[in-house]
Order: sequence, then structure tokens, then C-alpha cells
Amino acid sequence: MRASRLLALLMTLQLRGRVTAEALAQEFEVSVRTIYRDVDALSASGVPVYADRGPNGGFRLHDGYRTNLTGMTPDEAQALLLAGLPGPAAELGLREPVAMARRKLLAAVAPGSSAAALRVGSRLHLDPIDWYQRKPPPAHLQALAQAVWGEKRVQLRYASWKDRVERIVDPLGLVQKAGAWYLVARADRQLRTYRVASIVAMRTLAQGFTWPPDFDLARHWQQEVLRFERGRHAGTAIVRASPAAMSRLDRLGADMAEPLRAARPDAAGWRRARVPIESMAHAAGLLLGFADDIEALGPPALRAAIAERAARVAALYSRHPKARGAARRRKRG
Repeated sequence: MRASRLLALLMTLQLRGRVTAEALAQEFEVSVRTIYRDVDALSASGVPVYADRGPNGGFRLHDGYRTNLTGMTPDEAQALLLAGLPGPAAELGLREPVAMARRKLLAAVAPGSSAAALRVGSRLHLDPIDWYQRKPPPAHLQALAQAVWGEKRVQLRYASWKDRVERIVDPLGLVQKAGAWYLVARADRQLRTYRVASIVAMRTLAQGFTWPPDFDLARHWQQEVLRFERGRHAGTAIVRASPAAMSRLDRLGADMAEPLRAARPDAAGWRRARVPIESMAHAAGLLLGFADDIEALGPPALRAAIAERAARVAALYSRHPKARGAARRRKRG
């Protein structure tokens, strides 16, 4: 275990240059004291690791030093081949570079092991787009990716749900979630998230920006997801679901579906649970789609919202289409 961590530590220093002990400890999920012991072990084995003190200090390898480790196990190659998924790579404009890297990766695998390394890629396919959805890559995705890689500022015109805004931002990273691309950027010293499909126009500026040394895209995104999920629940409701609704509960989202699935069914198979909701209007729209297979028992405001929507739907479909067309013509006349 320690040998693999030492190798990973060496490769991290080779790839990233100067790294603080705190950042290494967080990445490898060990204590800072353990990192110091690992650095001492690398130095004792002849690896030229230096420690720079001060606010911008950290560990680094001697200038020009590179490890000669080139061998790769089949399992490691499988993991890297899986990471280079063709869909997102193509959307980012990296189809050809990924294909070339794939060839070079297989060439680095021990002789006779390339077939085993290819097996996982040929037998596993990931499709992140939900059923009945068509999501072509957003118009500005590749230009944004180039700005992210090159650390260039961009000027965005963005259509939010409130209004259209225009900002100059530092693009820090791209995230694909459920088939949709998001840009994490720094604007006015704050980290913001933009849905790439909602970017109306963009222009890459000649001015670069300084990458924040303590920023970790994966950790930031995980924190943002947790913050969003905690903040979007405005209240709770008590609902009961019939056996016929159980196979469709995923339409409600995990926060509402999981308590219902965990509830014990009554003699007729109905399950009752208290579930979080975003708003009365949002919950009413979701639950109405289940017709009489799900009933909201409370609060009264939610029942009233569902009843009011159901009455509008019933009134819409109780009138004959020809009568509606005649009424429209009379109104226009």
C-alpha cells in the first residue's frame, strides 16, 4: 500500500511541480506527518525532492528530473481507457487526440497484455443522455474548452432564468452532469456556475488569468451539488403511493422517491411517507402526472394546488375541440 502511494506521490510531483504537504495529504487521504515520512522515503531512495519554505512553498522535484517508470499493468490501462470515453471527448473536440493517446497507451502496456486492456472498453458503453432526450453539444462548448485549457478570460452573454447578463469570467473548469455541460468560472472574485447551453454568445479575450492554487474542480462541484440539494427544499409534504406508482417513482427525483420506497406498505400495498418538496407549484406538477396513483395528504395548500390544476385540465378536455375553435374565432372577430 505504501509503495503504491510513494509511486503516486512521485508522479504527482512530476506532473504538477510544487505541491504543498497539506494538498498532498488531502489528495492521498493521509496525515501531513505521513506525507513528510513519504517524502523522506523518496529522498532516501535517491529521488531529488526539495522543500521550499514560505507562503508559496511546497515539495518539488529537482529541475529536469523525471522518473523512468514506463511500464503499465493491464488493470491500469483498462482504467485509463475507460476514462477516455469517446462521447465527452468528441464534444470537447478531442476525438483525434484521445484516439492517438489510446494507441500510445496500449503501446506502453506490457507485451501480450493489450488485448486484456482493450476488453473493458469494448464491453462497456456509457450513454449519459436520458431517454426521449436529444442533446447536441452546446454551440460554445469547444471554444470554452480551449479557453479553460489555455487559461484565457472570456466574455459571456448568459441567459439566466431571471435575465440576460454579460460578464467577463475566468473559466476554471467544465463539468458534465446527466448529459449537460456546465462551466465553473470566477467572476468578481466569486465562483459561479453557468449552464453552457444557456450561453448566448462568448468571446475569448487575449488576457490570461492566474489559476487559483487551492482550487479543486471535483471537490468544488461536489460541494455545490450538496449546497443546491440542501437549499432547494422549501418544505415537506405527506404523500401516499399505490403499487401501480412504484415503477415510476424515479420521475419524482431521489429525494421524494426514496422515502416512499422505504415506507412499509399497508394491506392494500399503498405506501405513505413524508417527502421534501421544492415548492407547492413544483410538487403539484409532479404529483398530478401520476393521476390517482399518488395522493397528497398534506399540507392543505398542496392539495388545493393539485385540485386547481386538475380542474383546469378537466375543463380543457371537457370542451369539444370544434367549440374551442369557434370561441377563438369569435374572440378574434
